[in-house]
Amino acid sequence: MKNLIVLLFLITTVGGYAQEWGTIEKNKITMREVAPVWPGCENDSATKRDNCFNTQLATHIAKNFKYPAEEYKKNIQGRVVVTFIVNTEGLIEIKSITGGNEGLQAEAKRNILSIPKMAKPGMLAGKPRAIEYTVPITFKTGK
Repeated sequence: MKNLIVLLFLITTVGGYAQEWGTIEKNKITMREVAPVWPGCENDSATKRDNCFNTQLATHIAKNFKYPAEEYKKNIQGRVVVTFIVNTEGLIEIKSITGGNEGLQAEAKRNILSIPKMAKPGMLAGKPRAIEYTVPITFKTGK
């Protein structure tokens, strides 16, 4: 009976880790990256934290969007693609910016760098890990 209780404890413990870190199948462990946790999303389940991160990111970009005045006057439009990482401390680092002109790129960079520090960084196998994201930002004047 004692062995059965220990076995059940081990099975539930490994199962809990597998959900968060990856899967175990035929003696092969597949590790899964865990997304960073946006401030305010800490108490949700893993799936809800991922959805919360995506929602908060989109909300942040829209809320902090400012069309550069000079580009707006000249009717300069375009799509800027920003690749950034959330580093192991939960801070944002720009990796690359492409598309648009310098003014649109500068605004996209400013917007992304104003993302708050994450409550928790991304994880892999229970250790902090830098996670990369690519975000397109479209600038249209509507003129």
